[in-house]
This record gives sequence, C-alpha cells and structure tokens, in this order.
Amino acid sequence: MGGSGPRAARSALGPGRNLKATHALEAALARALAAGVRTLPWRASLGVGAALGGAMGALGIRRDVAAANLARAFPERSAAERAAILRAHYRELGRVAVEYARLGELVRSPAGEVIARVSGLEHLELVRAAGRGAILLSGHVGSFELVGALLGQQHPVDFVVRPLSNPAVESLLSRARAGAEVGEISAATGTRRVFEALRANRWVAMLADQDARRLGVFVPFFGHPASTAIGPARFALATGAPIVMGFDLREPDGRHVLEIDPPLEPGDPKAPGAVERLTALHVARLEQVVRARPESWFWLHRRWKTAPPEPARAGAG
Repeated sequence: MGGSGPRAARSALGPGRNLKATHALEAALARALAAGVRTLPWRASLGVGAALGGAMGALGIRRDVAAANLARAFPERSAAERAAILRAHYRELGRVAVEYARLGELVRSPAGEVIARVSGLEHLELVRAAGRGAILLSGHVGSFELVGALLGQQHPVDFVVRPLSNPAVESLLSRARAGAEVGEISAATGTRRVFEALRANRWVAMLADQDARRLGVFVPFFGHPASTAIGPARFALATGAPIVMGFDLREPDGRHVLEIDPPLEPGDPKAPGAVERLTALHVARLEQVVRARPESWFWLHRRWKTAPPEPARAGAG
C-alpha cells in the first residue's frame, strides 16, 4: 500500500534531498548566527554564546554520551560535581562557536583585549630556527583553532582539517580560517602536503584526541585504553619535525591564555614502539590539561568508542 502525509512526502523526495535540505537549513542558521554575533562587541557575543550553549545542554544534546565520558574519567567525583562540569562545558561550547565567526578579528585584536597572555613562544622561536617545520598539536580544548591562528600571525601555519558532512558549513569555517590567514590541508588526502609543508619549514596544526577506530593505537587516557591517531607521531618521527603542544584556556573575564609547551622528546625513531611511545606521551599531556580544566574539553565525543583487543583490555584492569 502507498503512504500518504508528511512521512510519505519526505520519502518521495528521497534521502539525498532530505539531506540537502537539512544542510541548507544548518548553513542558513550558521550564517545568521555569524552575522548576528559580528554586530556585537566581543564580550557581549560571549554572553550570547554561553546562553546558546546552555540551551543546548538543557535540550540534552549528546548529554548521555558526555555524562558517561565524565563518569569514566572522574569516577572519584560526585554525580553533582560531574553535572556542574558538564553545564560549564556546554556554556563554553557556545562561546567557542560564536568566536569562530570572528577568528580573524580575535587574532588581530589590540594587545590584552582578547588574549590575556601567551606563554612559551620562545619554544617556537627555537623550532623556527631549526628549519624543520613543526607539528602544532592540541586537543579539542577551548577555542583550539585560536592557538594555530594566533601563531599563524608569526609564521606560516596550515591546519589539517577533517571536512564536515555539510559542505556549506565547512565553507563558512574555511572562510573563517582564511580570514585568519592560515592554510588548510585535508585530513583525507593531505599526507603528501603535510610532508611538503614541513620541508618548507611551515608549522602544521593537528588534533589527535578523538576515537581513531582500528586505524589508531591504544594508549591510556584517564586510565582507559583509547584508540588514538598515529599521524602526529609518524610525521614527527619520519621528518624530525618536533611536536609542540599548545592549549587555549579561558580566563574568568572571557579572555584567552595560550600555553605553548616545550617540544616533546621523540626518542629514537627506529626503536620498537616509537610511534606508540610518542603517541602516549602527547595523550598524557592532554590528560593533564583536561584534569586541570575539565570544562574546556569536548566531552560530547565518544572518545572510548572503539574497544581495544582483548589482551589490552584485560591488561588495563
């Protein structure tokens, strides 16, 4: 029997058209939000973002995933403490979202207006002098792209990006990055371009804190094996380009603190397990940051989605 009514009409359009309509609506909302927040002073836009993030939390968007992650990471904390972290996290997500719309503006703001301080730039001066490029590694902490964009004002930077499923929204993000004068390399096809950028003494910004499925290696994260991308470690060990970790943390007044670490010690690139060792090293550093500022990290992703092989799972206790 044939259907009728709205469901049948959607079915007749086909999944492709439904998807295109959804993408168009998402893009229109993103453009409207971006245009709206750019009319506001930066601090006022942060308030709008926090309210939007709070509303997202009230609606329960991926709240079960985030709550399960927090319980796994912080079993010693009470349910009320973890719930408070999550509420603060949703508000911070909203602030980060509205700041994307003015990324170029933020990195060129008058000294002290948006960026409270930057520590560790001396490490990158030494890296630049060495001439081997650098891998700027961070996690989904705060306005993480602000770290690369700000450093891109000092030296050429390329972001390794994984395109969104919505090409229209991805185009908006690409324009924001271009406005901050940073390049892009697609994670899907960019291996050769990463090597070329490093050979040209450019800095390549990456993230490596989401589930890498069976393509990753399992290293401890909050005491649990987590599948982690090996790209940063492989590039570093193959080229001699150092991994320099950097993190964006927000002050109570809304301004940003950018912390740049000394380069990680890569060890012998030919030693057995060199990739796993270097990967575990950068994940352990990220964990330190997340433990100190848990509201800043992206808890809505299923970080431990991929289960490790049985021996690794048994060894983890």
